Amino acid sequence: MNTVADLKIDLVEVCEAAARACAPYVGSGQKDEGDGLAVDAMRKRINQVKMKGVIVIGEGAKDEAPALYDDEEVGRGDGIGVDIAVDPIEGTNLFARDAAGSIVTLAASPAGTMYRPGSCFYMEKQVYPKAARGKIDPEAPVAVRLSQLAAALGKTVAEITVFVLDKPRHQDLLKEIYGCGAKVRLATDGDVNGAVQAVLNMGSDALFGIGGTPEGIVTACAARAMGAEMFGRMAPQKKFEVELCKKENIDIKRIITRDELVTSDDCMFIATGLTSGEYVNHVKIGVDADGKYMTTDTVVLSGSVGNIRRVQTTLHV
Repeated sequence: MNTVADLKIDLVEVCEAAARACAPYVGSGQKDEGDGLAVDAMRKRINQVKMKGVIVIGEGAKDEAPALYDDEEVGRGDGIGVDIAVDPIEGTNLFARDAAGSIVTLAASPAGTMYRPGSCFYMEKQVYPKAARGKIDPEAPVAVRLSQLAAALGKTVAEITVFVLDKPRHQDLLKEIYGCGAKVRLATDGDVNGAVQAVLNMGSDALFGIGGTPEGIVTACAARAMGAEMFGRMAPQKKFEVELCKKENIDIKRIITRDELVTSDDCMFIATGLTSGEYVNHVKIGVDADGKYMTTDTVVLSGSVGNIRRVQTTLHV
């Protein structure tokens, strides 16, 4: 194995294992219990993969949830070096309510190719489909960016839908978008899900707003894999976060491009559905003559070949 792409099946199975482990808790209201099961299953399976992996960015520090931790070594310790970004349950509140858009997600690229954001937990993000690549001024006002996007997609601004997290910090952003006549798809959680909708031009035409930095790195792999566009900028939300960024010499005003967030085309994005959404279905649990089974639905975006692969797996458990 010489490329990250060669690890595709193993890494798909990492996400599938996490999805099967936590699926019985979908809709239970017990997000932490489900998250813990997903983390444990992901850690167990990823440590069987023939690679020298490092969790470049995990989930948990921001919200004190169960996590695979930053700089944690994963894999068997042989094979190629791989940077890994994970979110064992993206959209934990959606998971707990059985609302659309919760996924298990993982991104991978060669060692040393993922951006390391340090202690900055939040990132302002812009994500656009492939047709808009190179046609958006990331520092322009919202109205200008929406006009540029509409022109790139052959639409009017009124036909554009922007995915935005439904958070108090986005009230001014929402006013700007609505003021331009564009539509908004609001969700309480899950901006990786929203970003991938934009990357695939499936459900949303763009993503704007501030969300978690781990999700930003994962999204960058999806965007680069599919030739889509993305920009990021660190966006500390609390005074102590601002101080951490200063201490680590992180420029919170600088636009970070997609190709800075992940510097290799040999990158991969994987999402396994926990609840049904635009591009993956929920885990199906059933019983047949051989006993209980689970069917998982996974999408793989692979930069080495630039294609979309769907993987549906049924396993008796």
